[in-house]
Amino acid sequence: MIWMAPSLLAADPAHLGDAAAAVPDADWLHIDVMDGHFVPNLTFGPPLVQALSRRARPPLDLHLMIEAPERSVEQYVRAGARRIAVHAEAAGHLHRLLQTLGSLGVERAVAINPATPPEAVEWVLDECEAILVMTVNPGWGGQRLIPSTLRKVERLRATLDSRGLDRRIVVDGGIDLETVAAAVRAGADTLVAGSAVFGSGDPAGALARLRAAAEGALSPGKSN
Repeated sequence: MIWMAPSLLAADPAHLGDAAAAVPDADWLHIDVMDGHFVPNLTFGPPLVQALSRRARPPLDLHLMIEAPERSVEQYVRAGARRIAVHAEAAGHLHRLLQTLGSLGVERAVAINPATPPEAVEWVLDECEAILVMTVNPGWGGQRLIPSTLRKVERLRATLDSRGLDRRIVVDGGIDLETVAAAVRAGADTLVAGSAVFGSGDPAGALARLRAAAEGALSPGKSN
């Protein structure tokens, strides 16, 4: 089954609450938290996440693109996060951080940048529920998907299958009607889409079309 996670980064900042309410059929609502250090942009903090949790029907999926994420995760859990992705490149003690997130009762994802090899998550696969593969360089929306990143998705899917592990593979960046099929065929089963949803003028309709395209790309018998 394919899960869809529209990204609020692409929504009008003046109407984030309305945007959060505009995609009730999403599986997750993806929120990119950026600190201006790990990535050049600066975005949402805990008070805004808490406010959005009151408007959104889908559970909140936070992607922490921040330095020293261990300092902030508890704040975001209290604000309403249901899943938190932390970057392998940013966490000094990734295994410990994932255990902390587990103890806080949220789903855990490990994110990796385009230049980071998939082996960076090999030793923490038992401590997470998902791997988030950045298919663009993090920091801003509206970029085109980097085709070579889908080879990492393929390798991760093969690793998970060989170990009998049931983990979601999330792809984040450049997902639209032109790229969604390739991402799914590579092995992704959770798709983050920003501009393709909130830049359309009809977020709910755009999300439905993306979901249909993604599910149509699944080969017979493949239902990750």
